[in-house]
Amino acid sequence: MPGDRINNRPYIVHGIAAASPAPPHDASLHRIAHAMGDRFAFARGFVAHPAQVGSVVPGSTFLVQRLVRAANLEKARTVVELGPGTGGTTLALLHALRPDARLLAIELSEAFHARLLDNIADPRLAMQLGSAEQLAEYLRDWRLPAADVVLSGIPFSTMPVAVARRTAAAIAANLAAGGRFVAYQVRAHVAGFITPLLGAPTIGWEWRNVPPHRVFRWTKPGP
Repeated sequence: MPGDRINNRPYIVHGIAAASPAPPHDASLHRIAHAMGDRFAFARGFVAHPAQVGSVVPGSTFLVQRLVRAANLEKARTVVELGPGTGGTTLALLHALRPDARLLAIELSEAFHARLLDNIADPRLAMQLGSAEQLAEYLRDWRLPAADVVLSGIPFSTMPVAVARRTAAAIAANLAAGGRFVAYQVRAHVAGFITPLLGAPTIGWEWRNVPPHRVFRWTKPGP
């Protein structure tokens, strides 16, 4: 059976290949084991640092598809992902990105960052260990212009208020005019920090995810 598609192409999410024909049995088992490893890694990260990890399990295929559509990556040259976790969304973003685009993935967890380094090899991907508050510094270090898209799964609801405000300010300041900020969250706290900077968002729900997530999208006004 053909798998899910983005831009009419099969893609990989959370280590499970969505493609036809089916892979050999050994390869299938390897991918299933890898996906289970992602789930265990995510659960360990949540238990160790619940304020940094937005959910106890990675996002579903349905959520990842909705995020890629909301990001609208067809013309994006610089994309930033905040909190890539185990890399399922990262892989989907890379699949949808242009060949000449760059993706900067900023991860606060050393364990998740190391896992990304081990599991994803793509010349368009820049992996940065650190805080989203330092977005301007990281863009400068990687010689990247302002972001056309910023995608975030980091939980604004559990951040200290001062950190959430600095993170929101960094996102707004480093988003190109006409650029999009997409946030997927269980709670709605992110809107209280971003709306004063970027205006009212569009909001949708992905009910097929566990737990269900809100998907917010802001567009930065032009000059």
